[in-house]
Amino acid sequence: MANISVFSLSKFVFTLILALIAIYSWVYSYYYYQIHHDTIWLNAESIVQKITLPIKIAQLSSQEPLNALQIPVLGVQQSQIADTWGAARSEGRSHEGVDIFAETGTPVFAAAPGYVVRTGENRLGGTIVFTLGPGGVRYYYAHLNKIAPGIEIGSPVDTQTIIGYVGNSGNAENTPPHLHFGIYSNGAQNPYPLLINRF
Repeated sequence: MANISVFSLSKFVFTLILALIAIYSWVYSYYYYQIHHDTIWLNAESIVQKITLPIKIAQLSSQEPLNALQIPVLGVQQSQIADTWGAARSEGRSHEGVDIFAETGTPVFAAAPGYVVRTGENRLGGTIVFTLGPGGVRYYYAHLNKIAPGIEIGSPVDTQTIIGYVGNSGNAENTPPHLHFGIYSNGAQNPYPLLINRF
């Protein structure tokens, strides 16, 4: 009889502890949600963007590539840009893009609508962003001073989206600040003939 009572008491105490843990977890979760609900939903949106990115990329890839691109650096005109495609660079490389010079911190816009597919750092480009646009064309923005807030993998962009700011990061640290802008579709392509003034 005593053994049954001890067993029953132990079971009751164990059940009570579980109930208290469940109540505490619910109350804590409720108050945490009340305080952080904006952040929770922003994170949820970010996760959804990343999960659905392959579908969006497939849809973009089926579209025709753009045949004109607004200059991605604020305030720079087409007449101010030199065509340096193929010019010699360090380590035996040739220039696979166009350099758009501007003051440090000048906004850099997406040159085409699409999605961000990569952000981060690399040895040559420094702080970089890659976007993907119609026709599956990838656009490369390098030597940035910094990436704009909210720009991450999966972020949608259009030609009014600021993705970063002009700088001289990477192997451009000893040059005037500029954006290295590249285009890749079955290899590197010269962006210069496609650039038009921003409007």
